[in-house]
Amino acid sequence: MNDKRFIDGERIDGTINGTNLASMDWSDFEHLIRELFEKEFATNGSEIKITQASRDGGVDAIMFDPDPIRGGKYVIQAKRYTNVVGVSAVRDLYGTLMNEGAVKGILVTTANYGADSYEFAKDKPITLINGSNLLYMLEKHGYKAKIDIKEAKNTLKD
Repeated sequence: MNDKRFIDGERIDGTINGTNLASMDWSDFEHLIRELFEKEFATNGSEIKITQASRDGGVDAIMFDPDPIRGGKYVIQAKRYTNVVGVSAVRDLYGTLMNEGAVKGILVTTANYGADSYEFAKDKPITLINGSNLLYMLEKHGYKAKIDIKEAKNTLKD
């Protein structure tokens, strides 16, 4: 719970209605993911902390679940991508999960994962959340956002 990498979270929820998540500021995206997981898991007593942008050890957020059965430390990585997330990002998450002594790693992206990413994550304590899953989770908590990869690629080129 005490980690020098933790910073104060920023509220994003009121500012994303209609926003294309694939082109939003990467820092805002990380804060949004922390906020989303906070809404998803805070009812069971979990705490979610966001980490500083640099020297974070490959961790964007950490969730502490106090449940004695499924609980523990969860490492969350947010990838605001416009291309398929390669297996190297999943391998990196697995290494971070081991290094942090976490029970689970969660990788969230605005894009999708390749077959090699799913294959690597199989039988490991890793959950891959793609853009469609992310939009579903956001809608469940009252967020009204979109993911338009083509639009984001054009916007981010400028």
